[in-house]
Amino acid sequence: MNTEPIALDQALASFDTLWSPRIVTSVNDYDVRVAKVEGEHVWHVHDDTDEFFLVLGGELHIDLREPAGERRVTLPRGSVFTVPRGTEHRPSAPDGARILLFEPTGTSTVGDRHDEVPAHVDVTAGHALTYESRQDG
Repeated sequence: MNTEPIALDQALASFDTLWSPRIVTSVNDYDVRVAKVEGEHVWHVHDDTDEFFLVLGGELHIDLREPAGERRVTLPRGSVFTVPRGTEHRPSAPDGARILLFEPTGTSTVGDRHDEVPAHVDVTAGHALTYESRQDG
């Protein structure tokens, strides 16, 4: 476990790959991940866990397929939203966004069930952050 502060701006500046989250720290059995996103992700479902989103920059849309029908949640910078477990959803960011995710360690970016995964979506449980992320004294 990292025992030093993490500068999220530096963490985000350390990679360019879209839809490919980096694990910045852990809390109990959960990963805290940051990602750069643009365009559409894939429709997917996490059967056994909720998915928490915090928008650090830009605007994120999350399309949801719920029993009452489809709807879109729009999250401007500074907004949070939790997709309930078992809810089919598709994040997107037409103009790009920077997000923080909070999910159980090992959770796949495309969930337990998903549509065909496009080439621009990284199927991963998160990548380790590989830069010096500590804030300067």
